[in-house]
Amino acid sequence: MATANVSEWDGHGRFSEVGPRDTDDGPRPSCAARLSGLLLLAVLAYFFSYPALWAQTSVSQTDDADKSWTATTESQSDNVNPTRTTESHTRNGNRTLDSQSIQRRGTDGHFEPYQDIEKENVKVDATTMRTTTRAFARGADGAKILVQITEEEKHTSAGGDSSVVRSISSPDVNGKLQLVQRQVEETRKISKDVEDTKTTVMLPSVNGGLAPAMKVEERRTLGANNLVESQKTTLRPDGAGNWQVDEIRQATTRQEGKNRSTEERVSRPDSDGKLGEISRTVSKESETASGEKRNTVETYSLDVPGSARDGGLHLLERSTTSQRTNSTGQQTTEQRVEQPNPGDPGSGLQVITLTTDTVRPSVSGAQATRTIQARDASGSLRVVSVDTTKSDNIHAIQVQIAPSESPK
Repeated sequence: MATANVSEWDGHGRFSEVGPRDTDDGPRPSCAARLSGLLLLAVLAYFFSYPALWAQTSVSQTDDADKSWTATTESQSDNVNPTRTTESHTRNGNRTLDSQSIQRRGTDGHFEPYQDIEKENVKVDATTMRTTTRAFARGADGAKILVQITEEEKHTSAGGDSSVVRSISSPDVNGKLQLVQRQVEETRKISKDVEDTKTTVMLPSVNGGLAPAMKVEERRTLGANNLVESQKTTLRPDGAGNWQVDEIRQATTRQEGKNRSTEERVSRPDSDGKLGEISRTVSKESETASGEKRNTVETYSLDVPGSARDGGLHLLERSTTSQRTNSTGQQTTEQRVEQPNPGDPGSGLQVITLTTDTVRPSVSGAQATRTIQARDASGSLRVVSVDTTKSDNIHAIQVQIAPSESPK
């Protein structure tokens, strides 16, 4: 039986993999439906990779959540068809609606509709929030085609406990919505400093309906001196009715003023079922007195391209990002990614890509330029892409060098 990974749009500009799905169970989507899904994935993969996008807007607009606004962004690159994006945020009583419409330049030189995303939040009562996210592609005639709908209902209690039920549906060959995934998440406050979250992912089964396909158990503990420790265990069924550990992620985060460091260790079972560490990620964030921010992420792995495993972890990648803002408000962000030379892994790391983002604010909005350089066959860095974006909403093109949310 063939399997494929099931992904969902998480509302923050990313598609996240949630587990395997049996592709032979039930009718296959039509060619048009498959193409629409592929088009949606392709455009969102590009669109959400740029700083002038939905994820950053939603973060930047937190203080203005009660205000309605509309922003238009135009993006042009040497290697990508130009796009125009219109975003809007409206609030009416207990209901908020965020919409994003993407247009691309057609063969006649005019912009034409391409993709649409609508996210509606409804505060049902003091403890219940209902969120519906709809993703649309466009057919050959320009009509909207619904390719995915995610419905989420979250309940919270005064004590900090919460429960979330998230259902994902996609149209079948006849265009009728079919439930393809459900997630049930329960969070409990064990004590003032300890929180447990248990998540069950259910997918279509061979017998019809949905069946548990993956479980995730996570415990987060707040220690002294802003120390946060977490352990996330992923379990999958073994085919005999038992749940087996598939992966364990252990993370430790330390916060000292504006400096933060995080170490995450990933362990998985080997062919004999024995758990062993396969990778480690170490990140450090800092900010100088002048406001310059710096973030370094080092990734270690058992596997090194071109080399056989020797039982030890090796530095596989280092990503260094720095961000500074000058007196005029211009923000410059530079990211260097280093990896070993595939032809000579023992020679150390070398810069393989250099990305520079510049955001220039103005009274009418902002303009951002992203320049990407990559190492060519001769070993030299050369410009492979220059992308320029203009927006009438300055918040829409702010660049962040690290996730804004606190570590879980």
